[in-house]
Amino acid sequence: MKKIICILLALMLLPLAPALAEGQERTIVASFYPIYIMAKNVLEGVEGVRLSVMTAPSTGCLHDYQLLISDMRALSQAEIFLINGAGMEAFLPDVLPQFPDLEVVDCSRDVPLLCNEEAHDHDHGHEEAEEDHHDHDHGEYNPHIWLAPKNAIRMVENMASALALALPEAADRIEKNAAAYTARLTALDAELDQAIKSLPHRDIVTFHEAFPYFADAYQLHVVAIVALEPESPLSPRMVEDVVKKVQAAGNPPLFAEPQYQSPALTAISQETGAPVFILDSMATGPDTLTAYEEAMRSNLKVLRQALGD
Repeated sequence: MKKIICILLALMLLPLAPALAEGQERTIVASFYPIYIMAKNVLEGVEGVRLSVMTAPSTGCLHDYQLLISDMRALSQAEIFLINGAGMEAFLPDVLPQFPDLEVVDCSRDVPLLCNEEAHDHDHGHEEAEEDHHDHDHGEYNPHIWLAPKNAIRMVENMASALALALPEAADRIEKNAAAYTARLTALDAELDQAIKSLPHRDIVTFHEAFPYFADAYQLHVVAIVALEPESPLSPRMVEDVVKKVQAAGNPPLFAEPQYQSPALTAISQETGAPVFILDSMATGPDTLTAYEEAMRSNLKVLRQALGD
C-alpha cells in the first residue's frame, strides 16, 4: 500500500516539475538535517544554486519515514538529491523510478559500515505477545554514519566530488569549501579523541542505535541499546533485559536524545539508579554552518560530566 501511495503521489506531482532553462537556478535537495548542514558548508557562496532539506526540521532520523506530499513535490523540482545512504532513506526504491532524471548522490560511499545488531534484545521467546515484537526492517547496516567525524569527512568529500561534476562552473569554490570544512572536521576529531581518551570510564547505555559509530571512533563501550526504533514502545520484558545488563555493568550512565522522549529510559534509571544524560544525535538542529561542530562539542561536555570522576 505504501508503494502504491508513493507512486500515485509522484504521478500527480510530476507535472509540477519545471524544465531546467538556461541560467535557471539549480535546485539541490538534501534528505534530512545532517546532510543539509554538510551541503550548506560545501555550497557556501556558490551562486545560482538553491539548497533545501526535504524533511521538516523536527523529523529527526528517517526511521520508517513516510513521504509527504510536500516531500514528493520537493523531489519533483530537484535536480540533485543528496542522501545519507547506508539504508537510511528506505523509501528510495519506491520513489526513484518516478524521477528518472533525478541525480542521487549517496554520501555513504566508501564509508566503513557497521552491521545492525538485529538480534539486540529482540528474541524474547514465544511467551511474549505478538505485539511486543518489532516488525520494522532496520536494514543490514547501521545508517547513523555522520556521528563519527571521520565518516562525516568522507561524506563531505563524496558530496563535493559529485557537486563539482554537476556544477563545473562552481567546481573551484566547491572544492575550496569542502577542503576548509574537512579541515575543521579533522581538527574536531582530534579534539574529541584527545579529550575522550582521557576519561576514566568507557561504558555507556544509549536510547537507540544512533551512537555505535561514535563509540567505535573513540573507544567507548555500548553496554546496551534500549530500543532499535526510537518511537517503538518497549515491553516490560525488554525493559527488564536492559535493566539486567545495566546492573551487570555497574550502572553506567544512560544517554537519551533531545529529539525523543523515552519513558523506558526513565524507568531503567529509576530501577538501577543510573543517571540520565542528553546526547545529541544531530538529527535536528539550527540552520548554521557550524552546527555539526557545536553539537559535537556540546556532546563532549556531556561525556566529560557523565564519564569523568
